[in-house]
Amino acid sequence: MSAPLAGIVVVSVEQAIAAPFATRQLSDLGATVIKVERPETGDFARHYDGNVSGQSAFFVWANRGKQSVVIDTKAEADRERLELLLAGADVYVHNLSPEAAQRAGLDADSVRGRFPSIVACQISGYGTGGPRSDDKAYDLAIQAEAGVFDVTGDGEVRGKVGFSVADVAAGMYAFGGILAALVRRERTGEGATVNIAMLDALTEWMSAPLINANAVGVSPTRTSRRHALIAPYGTFRLVGGGEVLVAIQNQAEWRRLCDVVLGDVQLVSDVRFVDNTARIRNVDQLEEMLQTFFLSVNSDEVMSRLKAADLAIASVNTLADVWQHEQLRERGRFVETLLPGGFAIETLKLPIDIDGFDLPSPYSVPDLNEHDF
Repeated sequence: MSAPLAGIVVVSVEQAIAAPFATRQLSDLGATVIKVERPETGDFARHYDGNVSGQSAFFVWANRGKQSVVIDTKAEADRERLELLLAGADVYVHNLSPEAAQRAGLDADSVRGRFPSIVACQISGYGTGGPRSDDKAYDLAIQAEAGVFDVTGDGEVRGKVGFSVADVAAGMYAFGGILAALVRRERTGEGATVNIAMLDALTEWMSAPLINANAVGVSPTRTSRRHALIAPYGTFRLVGGGEVLVAIQNQAEWRRLCDVVLGDVQLVSDVRFVDNTARIRNVDQLEEMLQTFFLSVNSDEVMSRLKAADLAIASVNTLADVWQHEQLRERGRFVETLLPGGFAIETLKLPIDIDGFDLPSPYSVPDLNEHDF
């Protein structure tokens, strides 16, 4: 079966993570992605680190399967080359600042004006219009603006999410928006302008705590290892030094925890823990009781009871554990990926399985200007 996006040509004036992550997924599904990079240095994400056989982990992640060309968008001869690429493209993507894109005539509307049938997607920090539209924005800044720090951390200590969550959110919505626009174009012949703001994407992912805080008038307490609004839902130490995450989401699960795991079905009707509201109100007592139990019973027995009760549990893994995760390995979720210089590593497959289609192997990460024309 052919790749879902075979024959689709994407031209992307991109850097950092949000746009490259979106276009890498298009590439994974079979599109030809031509990555336009600046002279000499290329995408600055190439230089975040050199930890992966001399390459940046961020760049390797977001750029496999693409073609790289260097184009100076300010030089007339190079602009002619870029226009030739755009003339043959189905999709155009950029994450230049709105002001810089408009000045260069590379904003989505300008490109659509020259190529009406193209799907033109632009990703910015704050979106077009509004008082912040031209502000420079990177992932951590958007996390701060979107309130992520207000719900992450522990007690009075605010924290960030430990990966590029704003970039990933924006990249996912760009990916979905482009696919939707391509479906419409297939049906009607219409091109499209797709606008994605990192702030919009991340505040959408923050909707549940935002809606709750607006309703009750206060942000939830920051809880580093447990859920702010559901209990019991967090990590507990086991005999021998391990940890387990236990998640109880409804009354039936609470009953099974009390009966099968704790051996005390009377706890179900204890007024301190009778429903989730009561359990959250008395969460410190609840967790102290559970922690005492988990440290009083052999860890194998604890895990056996938790599984017998058919509850949601999880190992608290390190990144090294995840790399060797039995579920990922058994299901073949890694693909060989070639790096500039001839090195080979593994990267994770696109988490979209389509019957009859799989990623080619090995994949490759392009060297700067490897596909010059």
